[in-house]
Amino acid sequence: MTPVVVTLWYRAPELLLGSKVQTTAVDMWAVGCIFGELIGNKPLMTGSSEINQFQLIVDLLGTPSDQLWPGFSSLPGAKSINVKRQPYNNLKHKFSWLSPAGLTLINHLLMYDPCKRATAAECLQNSYFIEKPFPVQPDMMPTFPEHRNRDYSKRPSDSQAGEKRPVPQDTEHEFRRGFADFGPQLPQRKKRK
Repeated sequence: MTPVVVTLWYRAPELLLGSKVQTTAVDMWAVGCIFGELIGNKPLMTGSSEINQFQLIVDLLGTPSDQLWPGFSSLPGAKSINVKRQPYNNLKHKFSWLSPAGLTLINHLLMYDPCKRATAAECLQNSYFIEKPFPVQPDMMPTFPEHRNRDYSKRPSDSQAGEKRPVPQDTEHEFRRGFADFGPQLPQRKKRK
């Protein structure tokens, strides 16, 4: 099993089937899953276990074989998993709005055979990236104020800013009384002596 290598939904089939060899093709499979997620607006394959994840891959891409993926039948997991026969690649049906270049890209990223899977350099040469709509120029991208690294100790205090915050004077009893007509009654707390 592969519990420590990449999140299940983005895990390459060779890892799911117990391959001892890991290359950058594992990362490119994950890129293909993320690309599918971006164009489909939801995760591509949301398996609940390794076996379920592999079955979802088969449902999407068809049943692997030694013809499609040389060495498939010799993988440790291929012997123990019962794979249903599904002869069709369903990417074209799942992403029917995607251009031929986009379909080529996702097909090359989600190849069963890691040796035939597209590399990052090959993906960047795909004509999908020069089709309309063109990418937005970086200076046209929306920006949001940075808040994670803000130094709040330099923020002017409320008294310096001229604001006065009301100091709550409500006791717990007064607070509860405000909810008397709202929903079920809150239990009363016993007073300690």
